[in-house]
Amino acid sequence: MRIAIGSDYTYNIAKFVYEYLKKKGYELIPVGALKTGKLEPWPKVGFEVGKLVAKGKVDMGVVICYTGTGVSIAANKVKGVRAALVTDARNAEGARLWNDANVLALSARLTSEELAKEILEAWFKVKEPDPSEKENIELLKKLDS
Repeated sequence: MRIAIGSDYTYNIAKFVYEYLKKKGYELIPVGALKTGKLEPWPKVGFEVGKLVAKGKVDMGVVICYTGTGVSIAANKVKGVRAALVTDARNAEGARLWNDANVLALSARLTSEELAKEILEAWFKVKEPDPSEKENIELLKKLDS
């Protein structure tokens, strides 16, 4: 699985998430500060990850900024992106199951390494959305136009 992972700053948690996913065997495409090593505008980071997901160049995206809100808003500006700001494993699983979310947004301020592991495991264990949500997810996709 290919994953675009972007952060506006080289937060410890962003570096941890990058290394954790790399050790899990995912192919990673770094964006923003994870690529340049310097502060990058969060709107550009979120939007760039979103574009990579929407164009099918990656299977999923992960975005990180101080609160996680900015990068999730920016990613959601891209047609076809369903970014979810997630704060725990249950939210991560639900976002994938019920919303078919394709970009995971994390808060650098709130996410510890242990919590990040739980969130990532819950997010990536869901292979497809809950079939009972098919109509809602299709309706959501129509709202993209």
